[in-house]
Amino acid sequence: MKDWLRKHPDVRTIRVAAADLNGQARGKRVPARFAENVTKNGTRFPFSVLNLDIWGEDIDDSPLVFEQGDQDGVLKPTERGFMPMPWLEAPTALLPIWMFRENGQPYEGDPRHALRHVVEKFKERGLTPVVAMELEFFLIDDSGKTLQVPPSPRSGKRRKAAETLSIRALDAFDTFFTDLYDACEAMDIPADTTTSETGLGQFEVNLMHCDDPLRAADDAWLFKMLVKGLARRHGFAASFMAKPYPEYSGSGLHTHFSLLDEDGRNVFDSGGPNGTATLKSAVAGCLNAMHDSTLIFAPHQNSYERLVPGKHAPTSICWGYENRTGAIRIPAGNPASRRIEHRVAGGDVNPYLMLAAILGAALDGITQAMEPPPPITGNAYAMENLPQIPATWEGAIEALEKSAIVPRFIHPELIRNLIQTKRQELHYIGELSDSERVELYLDTV
Repeated sequence: MKDWLRKHPDVRTIRVAAADLNGQARGKRVPARFAENVTKNGTRFPFSVLNLDIWGEDIDDSPLVFEQGDQDGVLKPTERGFMPMPWLEAPTALLPIWMFRENGQPYEGDPRHALRHVVEKFKERGLTPVVAMELEFFLIDDSGKTLQVPPSPRSGKRRKAAETLSIRALDAFDTFFTDLYDACEAMDIPADTTTSETGLGQFEVNLMHCDDPLRAADDAWLFKMLVKGLARRHGFAASFMAKPYPEYSGSGLHTHFSLLDEDGRNVFDSGGPNGTATLKSAVAGCLNAMHDSTLIFAPHQNSYERLVPGKHAPTSICWGYENRTGAIRIPAGNPASRRIEHRVAGGDVNPYLMLAAILGAALDGITQAMEPPPPITGNAYAMENLPQIPATWEGAIEALEKSAIVPRFIHPELIRNLIQTKRQELHYIGELSDSERVELYLDTV
């Protein structure tokens, strides 16, 4: 880490930051000349800081605050190390950190540790998850009273229509995407293909598959931070909120994963299109936990405006081969690349919690040799009698609170903290108008 700063003498300040339960970066600004103290000894701030609501306020009834004296945790650098922050004007470095207790044990309420715990359980079984993510977001002109697509920097015109897989839409914002790819390379984020999507000013960037789930979640968290910051440098906003425009489809964060054994073989590969019994058990585990863990995949009030029938987001708990209307899709292609696509999460999620919930549920299914229901064919939206994803924020909060499934792979303290956070947000969100809710979520999530 010291070498990185030595190679970048123009960096005068650093940010040390951890992800809270909402995926917000919480941390400090430190002069670069004092960075060695942070890399050696870490830094400190209260456990409660990782359990703030979406406004950055303490949770009123949290035992982490006054009941425990608002004690400090110890935050240490992750294995990621320093990286540039290309969206800022002054040369600045970011150092990701995560939280530990005073005795050196991981803090169970840190979402990155939640994912670490799940990954360790896979390692105990000789398995390595390989993960790729597809992140959708909107480019938005939020300078007026109503949201609209930004004018093209090339033509000065606004294209007020969805332009699915449009090269013209990509070219209209070529300067932004060129800067974005340069920034991803500087931050070592494996950004691959970009496409325009079905929403107004909506795009998707794929992050390449990675055999380290912690790094994959880091990439997604950092990518969201980068896209939002860089868009502001270009004079508009970028947002991962689930549904900024009622009339258009919302933004998802689709996750693809397979599992490698100790010999590097994909344990989902049967040599044919259907996949192995292990794949089907992983699918069954994901389906079994989906209702109870919806709050992790749809954490905000706005999230449930995306989860409606016929809008390219799943509403039924089902799976199928090459079928995008269900919650779980098994893509076609080379059997050696057989994988599961989990399609429930919105772009507004915390990537660490999302991946912990997906992989934890899959492992739960594998461990118990669960059997999934038959795969669907056709339009899931038109099928009756399929189990449903909770349709409301309140319902998702209650489902997680009562769950006996999710605590098998996510620590009960983190679940308690998340539920308390969401109940507080649910209470106060009712005081806001629709425009105030959009303003809240546009930049935060």
